[in-house]
Amino acid sequence: MKIGIVLGTRPEIIKMAPVIRECQRRHIDHFLLHTGQHYSYSLDKIFFDELELPDAQHNLEVGSGSHGVQTGKILAGSERVFLEERPDVVLVQGDTNTVMAAALAATKLGIKVGHVEAGLRSFDRTMPEEVNRVIADHTSNYLFAPTEASRRLLQNEGIVSCVHVTGNTIVDAAFQAKEIAARRSNILSHLGPVSSHYILATAHRAENVDVKERLQGVLRGMSSVSEILGMEVLFPVHPRTRARMEHFGLEARGVRMIDPVGFLDFLQLESNARLVLTDSGGVQEEACILRVPCVTLRDNTERPETIEVGANVLAGTAPQRILDAAKQMVERERDWINPFGDGHASRRIIDILLEDVKQ
Repeated sequence: MKIGIVLGTRPEIIKMAPVIRECQRRHIDHFLLHTGQHYSYSLDKIFFDELELPDAQHNLEVGSGSHGVQTGKILAGSERVFLEERPDVVLVQGDTNTVMAAALAATKLGIKVGHVEAGLRSFDRTMPEEVNRVIADHTSNYLFAPTEASRRLLQNEGIVSCVHVTGNTIVDAAFQAKEIAARRSNILSHLGPVSSHYILATAHRAENVDVKERLQGVLRGMSSVSEILGMEVLFPVHPRTRARMEHFGLEARGVRMIDPVGFLDFLQLESNARLVLTDSGGVQEEACILRVPCVTLRDNTERPETIEVGANVLAGTAPQRILDAAKQMVERERDWINPFGDGHASRRIIDILLEDVKQ
C-alpha cells in the first residue's frame, strides 16, 4: 500500500504528525504533499523541525489568494503529484481549501480518499471551512470520525458506510508533542517575567478579524478580562490579525501582545495557562485535552463535545459576554472527561487502511 498524506496549513501538520509517525513506525510506503496554503512550505518548515518530521517530498507553494484561485492551484498541483506518485489512498485532514481540493483531485483520478476528522459541523455555511468539510466528507471513501457525535452527524446526511470512530489525532499529537516540548521549549523563560496566573488568547478567523466591530469586541473583551480578573493576558498575534488591527486602527490595551510562536512553545503556554480565549477550533480541542478551561470567541463551534463536557463555553465577540464567560470558566474545576479519545487514533486509522487492503 502507498499512502499520500496531504498538508497545507499548520493545524494539518500538527494533526497529521502522528499518522506520519505511524507510517514510519510500520515502514509503510508513503509521501508528503505540502500545498503551501499557509504562506509557504519554507515558513512552515519550523513545524516539521519542531515535531521532528521528515521533509515533504512535494511542495506546491500555492500561497495566499482568493478561495477560487487557491483552490484551483491546489487542485491542479495535487492532480499532477497524484499522477506521478500513484498512491492507493490519499489522506486529508480537517476543513481547509487543501482538504477539499486534494480530495476532489484524488476522487476524479479514481484514488481512494480518507478524511481524518470527518463529521464535524458548525451548521454555518457562511464559513468556508464548513463547505470544505462537507464536500470532503461526501467524496471520501474512508471517514475517520473523532467521536460518536461526529458519526451521527454523518449518518444524518446519509453517510453510513466506511465511517470509523477512531478518536481525534490531536490527542495523539498533544501527548507526543508534550514529550518533545519538555526537551526543546523554553518559552516561559524566554518571555521573561510571566505571571503564574496568566490567560492565553488567540484570534485569527476571518469572520472575526476581517470585521472591525467583531475584532474590536474581541480586543476589548481581552482587555476587560485582564483588568477585571487581574491576570496577564498573553496574545500571540497572528500576522493576519496584526495587519487588520493596524488597518482598523485598533489596539488591545493592557494585553501583552507577542509574536506568533511555534507549536511546542504554544503547547507550553497553553498547558500552563489558567484560561484560554480563542476562536480556533484546534485550540478548543487542545485546551480540552490539556484540561485548561476555554472561552470560545465565536457564535458557534464544530467542537460541541468540548461544551458538553464543560471544558468550553461560547461567548461570541461582545466584550461583556467574553468577560462573563471568563469569570465563569476561570474558576471551573478541571475534572471533565476528554471526549476525543485515548491517543491511539493514528494507529486505528492505519489499521483500518491495512485491513481494507487485505480484503
